[in-house]
Amino acid sequence: MGSDVAAPAAFKELLAPPAWRTVDLISDLHLQAGEPATFEAWRGYLQTTPADALIILGDLFEVWVGDDSAALPGFEAECAELLRRTAERLPVYFMHGNRDFLVGPALAAQCGFTLLDDPTVLVLHGERWLLSHGDILCLDDTEYLQFRAQVRTPEWQAAFLARPLVDRRALARSMRAQSEDRKRDPSARWADVDGDAARQWLQQARAHTLVHGHTHRPADHDLGDGLKRVVLSDWDAAAHPPRAQLLCLSTAGAQRVDLR
Repeated sequence: MGSDVAAPAAFKELLAPPAWRTVDLISDLHLQAGEPATFEAWRGYLQTTPADALIILGDLFEVWVGDDSAALPGFEAECAELLRRTAERLPVYFMHGNRDFLVGPALAAQCGFTLLDDPTVLVLHGERWLLSHGDILCLDDTEYLQFRAQVRTPEWQAAFLARPLVDRRALARSMRAQSEDRKRDPSARWADVDGDAARQWLQQARAHTLVHGHTHRPADHDLGDGLKRVVLSDWDAAAHPPRAQLLCLSTAGAQRVDLR
């Protein structure tokens, strides 16, 4: 384990009403104007899902530079309108990812969704599911975790959001380009969720399954002692084969559903 991560003093809980039969979990769609196929797959899903609730575990957007971007005509406003329409017919919950951590209360109010703490325990049909975006548990990615700690402070966010929107978008493009360069570096080391830290969280949350995204490596991992972690898929409808998968929680447990 690269370093220690402190478990929350108390895990926030989302108590599902008895009427909820199924809950859909998605993450890492990385929606952006330049990838219309994924946006259309997401639109089609939102319009047809029979789920009783939708939980988004971060990185819905490739980048989010402030809620004011959704107040102007354009891609962000179109996404916000789709979320608003969806939230009119079923509860929608949003947990921040590493790309869209600046989604704030203004967008939540505009769209009618509820922001969730990372992590949160979903209590559904008597089961406790520990939900997280997953990035904070990638303990070997020390450089990113230092960056994460900086940009999650109120001071950094206030200073960034005080900049003109055009400047924020330019800075975001630069940061994305640097991130893509690091991904192409053959010497770069890929960091996964730390198993010991995941087990610690699960034990303290009194849950058996951790569900997270972030790593883009969908799989089920046995953590021992009846504990496991389930990794959500990212979405890329233009890939070969296309990727657009959700995790459906119900009385039957967790089932992956491919939408493409």
